[in-house]
Parts: sequence; structure tokens; C-alpha cells
Amino acid sequence: MSKVTVGEVVQTLPDEYPVSVIMERRCSSNPWIDEQWEAVGITAGEAGSLSAAAAGRVKIHEDDQSTQYLYSGFVLRLYADECESYYHNLMTRTPRCYVVARPDEDEVPVPLLVGLSFDEAHAYLEAGDTIYAVDIPPEIYRWCEAFVLARYVPERKYKRKLKHWAPEGGCPE
Repeated sequence: MSKVTVGEVVQTLPDEYPVSVIMERRCSSNPWIDEQWEAVGITAGEAGSLSAAAAGRVKIHEDDQSTQYLYSGFVLRLYADECESYYHNLMTRTPRCYVVARPDEDEVPVPLLVGLSFDEAHAYLEAGDTIYAVDIPPEIYRWCEAFVLARYVPERKYKRKLKHWAPEGGCPE
């Protein structure tokens, strides 16, 4: 836990947040692909705080069209040097959590980590991993917002002034 002062209010924020990832498998209408996988959300708090021994994949929903699995045991951490990325994420119309996944031996995408930094997610994407963007649960949004407010001030944007490159007295020859 860390104490953070925002304005005149002192808040105690957890250093990390336990989360779980909800992955969904759907039957595909594409003749070349049997199934499609997608991260459809994350849960915050108690559902994500299972011990490492209990962590793993649990079926939570099944119907004719899809099956959903809960992957638990993840910890979401925020870092001061990523505050600008968190800030820009929070300021978008639809803030997102990014789930990084890698295929297992059966080519099923398995979540590897969860983050709030677009820059970090983009680095994993460039490395060949699969990235899923899901909505941020309200409690994680508030936690990240308090973290950013306590540690980051956006740079003021200003227009550059045109510098004259030609020497005085005319054009260069």
C-alpha cells in the first residue's frame, strides 16, 4: 500500500491489483478456421486473487454459440515511468486494459499479462504476441486515475515559432 496525496486528500492505494481474464471461444463461420478466441473482459479484486496453485483456466459459461473461461492469478501493476501512457489511455473515449496472450501447444491463446499502458501493449504486439483490448472495470479506472493524478502533470502543448534559416542580407548561394 502506498499513500498518495491528490489535492488535499490523502488516499491509500494498493501497489497492485489482482485481476482475472475472461476469454471466449466461439465457433467460426469461416471454413478455414474452426474456432475464434477473444478476451471479452477482466474482473478485478476477489475473483483475481486466487493463489498460484488455484490459478488457471476455469469454464464459467457455455451455450450453443460460445464458451467462456476465467483465467485467474494475474496481478496488475502500475509504474511511475508509464504515467503518460496511462494518462492518454484514461483520456480516450473508451479506456482499455490490454491483455497480452500467447498460443499454447494447441494454438489456444493463453493470457500472459494484463496492463494499462498502450506503449507496453504495442511493444508486445511488435514482438508477435496477440493483444486484446477490453474495457476497464470502474474500480481499476479509479485506482489508475488516482495513481496518475498523484504522479503526472501533462506537458503543455505550444506552437513552435518559425526560425529563419537564411543568413541576414539574402538567400544563401
